[in-house]
Amino acid sequence: MALPSPLVMLSVAAVAIAGVAFVATHDDEPQGRAETVGQTVETPPATPDPEPTQKPRKTKPPVKRGSIYVEVYNNSNVAGLAGRTAKTATDAGWQVVGSDNWRGTIPASTVYFPPRLERAARLLGKDLGITRLMPAVAPMRFDRLTVILTPDFTS
Repeated sequence: MALPSPLVMLSVAAVAIAGVAFVATHDDEPQGRAETVGQTVETPPATPDPEPTQKPRKTKPPVKRGSIYVEVYNNSNVAGLAGRTAKTATDAGWQVVGSDNWRGTIPASTVYFPPRLERAARLLGKDLGITRLMPAVAPMRFDRLTVILTPDFTS
């Protein structure tokens, strides 16, 4: 097998370097003057693309705490936890309509919400320091937020 001659290798290297130089200096939109045989033609400078117009965001009305019913339940052995938390929610402006004990197994303190009250549930969770939010399930009422407190909650 014969090796290519140094002249062929030099030619291939020169073509590769020329290709890289062409790509690096190539400009898609030339500006300034373009000349053709016998005449000069002005090429207008490229105009920048117009700024994309942003659609106005539809802002949702703020959550009105006082217009949303809240029930608070204690699912722990801490006496009075639901009552104290209900008072905290009331002091924050929520309309607490009941507090009691909850029977069942809840893995962590949770604010349960019907679909239309998800934004309100986020706000109530923030007000009470509860990060777990879940869709409401039976036997919960679907016209209000339901808070169920477990031993992990400290008021």
